[in-house]
Parts: sequence; structure tokens; C-alpha cells
Amino acid sequence: MISGPNNMDTLTQAHNDTLADSSLLHDTPGSDTPARDLYEVDFYQWVFYNADLLRQGRFAEIDLENIIEELESMARNNKRELLSRLKVLIMHLLKWQYQPKLRSGSWSATIRNQRNEIKFLLEDSPSLKYNIETVIAKGFIAAKEDFEDETGISANTLPETCPYTFEQLMLRGFWPE
Repeated sequence: MISGPNNMDTLTQAHNDTLADSSLLHDTPGSDTPARDLYEVDFYQWVFYNADLLRQGRFAEIDLENIIEELESMARNNKRELLSRLKVLIMHLLKWQYQPKLRSGSWSATIRNQRNEIKFLLEDSPSLKYNIETVIAKGFIAAKEDFEDETGISANTLPETCPYTFEQLMLRGFWPE
């Protein structure tokens, strides 16, 4: 991560220089706003341009349609990340439980890492926890397939539903036997 006043000044100046490039902010036929044109040309600049418009209270000029789309996309990405991390966590717990002779530091590191990342994700977006049982169920289905592919052990030997509760999945001391 970039930090410090000199680096921040450099980033701010680069951002201002980018916004000063008026060649990207022209109206084109069929376009409602320069902001909408910018979305198609330079997403990074589009974000800062619209943020500046919002800060200045120039609401009529913002690219509302694409802002709405991007906000909804951010929420979907968080939910997908949660599902992906739960799937990896569940698969590694299954491997830990069903292949005790193959347990490794790599597996335990992956389990700890996924628990931490899920915790951080839920701290940033607590509402993701509201339907956590559904996300766990989906993650378990995907984890069973990956488990079978990776281990050669039939997914039919596994339970129909996830054998771990959310609390167990997140408990640092939980290592299924």
C-alpha cells in the first residue's frame, strides 16, 4: 500500500492531471453526460470524476446509471468472495477430517487464512452474515465436488449437508477429527 505525504501528493497530482485531460470529457452524440462517455473509455478516471462531481454537489452531471450498476456489482462481488472463501475453508476441513494421514502445515495455514479473511470480510460487511446458512450450503456443494476431484474420494461418502456450523467454521480451535 502506498503511504506517506509524498506518495499521496504524487497520487493526488496524477489524479488531478488525469481529470485535467479534457479530451476524455467531451460530449459525444447520443451521450447524456461526459461522465457516461468516460465510463467506456477510462474506468479509473470515471470513478474519480464522478466522486468529484458528488463532492461538488453537481448531481445532475453524474453518471447515475453506471454508478448504480457498479455499487450493485460491488455487493455481488463481496457475496461471491464470501462463498469462495467458505468453499475453500470447508474443502480443507473435509480434507483434514477425511485424510488425517495427509494433514499438512499447508492445509492448516489455508484453514487459518480463510477463517481470518472471512472474519475481515464480515467485519467490513456485517449484513453478509444474514443468509450465511444458505451461503454455507452452496459452498459445501462446491467443496464436495472439489474434494472429490482433489482427493479421489467419492463425494457420496460425505454428508448431504455441511457437517460444520458457521460457529465451528470460524472457531480457531476447531479441527474436525
